[in-house]
Order: sequence, then structure tokens, then C-alpha cells
Amino acid sequence: MASPALASVHQVSDRGFVIRNVAEVPVSPDEAWDLLVRPSQWWDSAHTFSADAANLTLDERAGGCWCEVLRNPDSPNAAPRGSVEHMRVIYIERGRALRLSGGLGPLQADAVVATLTIQFKPGEAGTQVLMEYVVGGYMRREPGVVAPAVDAVLAAQLSRFADKLGGRVIPIPAKEAVGASEPDAEAETLDMPEEELPSGDAAPKIMPIDPDEKAFVPEPIQGR
Repeated sequence: MASPALASVHQVSDRGFVIRNVAEVPVSPDEAWDLLVRPSQWWDSAHTFSADAANLTLDERAGGCWCEVLRNPDSPNAAPRGSVEHMRVIYIERGRALRLSGGLGPLQADAVVATLTIQFKPGEAGTQVLMEYVVGGYMRREPGVVAPAVDAVLAAQLSRFADKLGGRVIPIPAKEAVGASEPDAEAETLDMPEEELPSGDAAPKIMPIDPDEKAFVPEPIQGR
């Protein structure tokens, strides 16, 4: 049987795009979190400026930097040649949600606003992980051209993350092809019950896309 069409590029228009990928890992949210905040252990070195993921770090606090050190190739112990801020933490809650702001890769050179949200949902088989990247603003290439390339990179990173924990990426069946117009958000969510994660009333909530699918999408994280 043919594989279902993937809905990783969830929305695309002349204003930007939304990418959404989901994985399932057979560990608790806290165990998954411990790996998530150590990008040097799962991010692909091919998608770094220094060609070495060991140079990546994440400062686990609001305002903290997902940064990369550009080491001196002639002397690793010498002062580094520089550094890169890939993204900055704007929301962090251990075992639940990490939200960062920043244009990844070539998007850094364009006038875009980009937000990466990673949320965990505990389940009987472990933890579901949602990685969602929302990009808008001015891009020198058409969003419809940029989105698939960015999706391929992020999907590969999520796959590496899941593999490290013995998990896998979950294909999201596409209900319709992604076009220039945005899908009807009301049709996506109105008939779906809310699944509230255990925590305070202001905590992030997760809603499934379809009753038969394990994928899920987040509501905006509410301020406390």
C-alpha cells in the first residue's frame, strides 16, 4: 500500500509558511527533555556553520541562546574565531514545551520572524513530540520554494532526535494538498476534544488533528 501524503508543510502562502512534524519516543517527557536541551547530541553536524554539532549549546532559560562556537581550526584550545546565535529561548518549561525565536540556516540572512515550538505529550507508549516552525516576513526566494527545503532539514533533525531515544517520526496524512491559501482552521479543530496536559490552567493544551491519528497540534501557550 502506498505511503500517505505527508503534511509536514502544513501551510504556505506569500506571507510565509508553517512546518509541522511529529515523532513518538518510548521514554518519559523528562527523559526526552534531557536529550532535547543538548542539541550537540542529536543535531546533524552537516547543518551547522562549524561542521561539528559538538559546538552547539542551549542555555535553558528565557532569553537563553541556542548558540554555536566557531572554533579556531589551527588550535582548538585557542580563543574561538566567533560564534553564531541560531535561536533564542522565549518560553521554556521542562518536560512540556520549548519555544525559540530565530531564522535557521539561510533564513538568518533574510528579514523573517521565525518561531520554533517543540511540545511533549505523554502517552501510554511514551511521549509524542511535536516540532512546529512558523516563518513569516520577507524572503528573497518564494516561500513555496523555501518551505520544502526547510521541512526536509527539520524532519531529518527530529528523526535523529527520535532515533537516539529508540523512537520514530510519525507520518501525518495530508487531507488536502498545500496551496497558496491557508487551510480552514475551524474545520481542523472544532470537532476535536481538547486533551489537557497535567498542570495549571494556563499550561499549553494539545489537540489531535484526527481521531484516528496520533499526531497533534498545540494551542498557543498562554502567559501566566
